[in-house]
Amino acid sequence: MKLLSELWDSIVESLVGLGAIVRFLGRLLYYTPPALLRFDLIIKQVYNSGALSLVIIMLSGLFVGMVLGLQGFQLLERFGSESALGTAAAIGLMKELGPVVTALLFAGRAGTALAAEIGLMRATDQLSAMEMMAVDPIRHVVVPRFLGGVITMPLLAAIFSLIGIYGAQLVGVQIMGVDAGSFWSQMRAGVDLRDVSEGIVKSCIFGVACSLIAVYEGYYAIPTAEGVGRATTRTVVTSAVVTLFLDYLLTAMFL
Repeated sequence: MKLLSELWDSIVESLVGLGAIVRFLGRLLYYTPPALLRFDLIIKQVYNSGALSLVIIMLSGLFVGMVLGLQGFQLLERFGSESALGTAAAIGLMKELGPVVTALLFAGRAGTALAAEIGLMRATDQLSAMEMMAVDPIRHVVVPRFLGGVITMPLLAAIFSLIGIYGAQLVGVQIMGVDAGSFWSQMRAGVDLRDVSEGIVKSCIFGVACSLIAVYEGYYAIPTAEGVGRATTRTVVTSAVVTLFLDYLLTAMFL
């Protein structure tokens, strides 16, 4: 009975947390239209979340593409289809690896930065001071950062996929000896608009989920140094789990 009671309490607590984050998302969406008019704040957050993450995104995309080139060549060689390496690499990167790995890297770099920044503002009573001055911190602090992450995520996923394709071409053509013409021509013939749109939809949804989790954890962080640290940790863990869960659901939906 004790085990069932603890299981029930855990389920209720999860549902309460889900309801709280859905309500928080509703408040963010309510303030989104007026926030879009403040281009300077959004551009600044796009720079903080996107431009400062370019190095890790590009390096990771390059090495993931190179590994995909090696593994793909080894697998396709068994069937005498080495020339299809470009198609396999492009589809794998655009539909799965690009959005998913980018979301995980985004959560680890930009998501933790967002959560820590907002959590520190909570710990130093900056958000409370804004509320005392009748200034809504969600509208002026949280929403621009949320929109910056949402806008940044698809762009980073596209860059990751492009660099990954170059990495696969570098290994497959330059090292493993695949014909360059076959690599690019089969890739253009095998990748259609549906594959590209699936990757775009996934990256947009992952961007909303990861950005929402980051700003939510930061906004409701316990106003202590330990509380901010826990908020950043929960941001990474929750974002990773939610990203993989949503990836399964979206993949099943597209199939």
